[in-house]
Amino acid sequence: MSTVQNNALQRSLGLWRATSLVTGNIIGAGLLILPASIGIYGVTGLLGWGLTTVGSIFLALIFARLARRQPQAGGPYAYSRKAFGDFVGFQMAWSYWMGNWASTAGLGTAFVSYLSIFYPILKTDLTLSFLIGAGVVWLLTFVNISGVRNAGAVQLVITILKVIPLAAIAIFGVFHINPEHFEVLNPSDIPFLKAIGTVAALTLYSFLGLESATIPADDVQDPQKTIPRATVLGTVIAAVIYIWTMTVILGVMSPSDLSQSHAPFADAAGIIFGGWAVPLITASALIAIFGTLNGWTLIQAQVPKAAAEDNLFPKIFAKTNKQGTPYMSLLISGALMTGMLYMNMQSNLIEQFTTIAIVSTFAVLLPYLYSSLAELYFLVTQPHTLTKIQYVRSIGVALIAFAFTIVITAGAGESAVFMGMIFVFSGFPFYVWMKAKSSRVLLKK
Repeated sequence: MSTVQNNALQRSLGLWRATSLVTGNIIGAGLLILPASIGIYGVTGLLGWGLTTVGSIFLALIFARLARRQPQAGGPYAYSRKAFGDFVGFQMAWSYWMGNWASTAGLGTAFVSYLSIFYPILKTDLTLSFLIGAGVVWLLTFVNISGVRNAGAVQLVITILKVIPLAAIAIFGVFHINPEHFEVLNPSDIPFLKAIGTVAALTLYSFLGLESATIPADDVQDPQKTIPRATVLGTVIAAVIYIWTMTVILGVMSPSDLSQSHAPFADAAGIIFGGWAVPLITASALIAIFGTLNGWTLIQAQVPKAAAEDNLFPKIFAKTNKQGTPYMSLLISGALMTGMLYMNMQSNLIEQFTTIAIVSTFAVLLPYLYSSLAELYFLVTQPHTLTKIQYVRSIGVALIAFAFTIVITAGAGESAVFMGMIFVFSGFPFYVWMKAKSSRVLLKK
């Protein structure tokens, strides 16, 4: 068997699996929990989510174009390192990795929040909530250690199972919308522009994962075509579902009730269909969050692995098992997620989720910003076959995507930016260590 044929067989993610990875990673806790986090803002919350949707589609276009240029494993990390060198590449990998495991920890909290519909004790027994959240994180860590093909198959099945009942709420909920819920633009005491910026920063959490198909590129069939298509298609599917369902949820539940809900989708289902639907939709929500957890667990090990192979992360992150899975990277991330869940154990479930969401969103903003600049850099410095109109349009897309990351950074707030910068700066000594280690090796030669 030729090397080409062998590589083709090893690439287990086709268009639909890659698209389900993107859609599945996006649709999950963002859709199911964020309505409670932004419910206090009323219609402004919907407008902020709309702004994030537009910006996220521009980011998806950036990643689609970068994937065509350089379809290699590592996604945002690989693009930024090629454009700007090792130091920026390290910042990218470090920040993206931290944002990944932090956001995955948030998904663990979201899972427990919906599970509390079946077991109300989880709303008050925070130790038990922590143990269950950590248990789910470790379960999926070991599923992903078993191999990318297993994780991809799980993701495809779960994505199909979760979209159908969520779509049922979006369709039938239209007939239960109360127009009075849309009469007040901003029921919160926060000024409109600050409110919409805060909502935009929070709701970007719901789109984290739009770059998912670019990261395990070595496992994607025909990556130059599949990755761009999966990235844009997966993001657009998620965007349509978000805007539609958020409008229905806001129309069915009042802003005050929504902001107090631990499981807004389940509570809305009770209003639309009656009490019998609550356990059904809760189960569907748990499947959705479980699927998102699975997808993010798969993704979060790939960037540190790529950085380790480039001698920017310790070699332990590049260690793989016989299935080719970077198991040590997964185990380290699992330990950090457990720590994040433990540190937030003293807050109620919604407060835990909101805190983790805003911090992880900021951590991923730096990779998104660098990726936008990398596309701009390649457009300006590399030969191309674009027409003048296509070239100007491509420049415009890159600039809009960059501007969007700046707007979201401003909306994240001082505390999130401060904590996020501490996260980024904390990695610099590791970069110095790895570069010094690399220099010593070269001197010995």
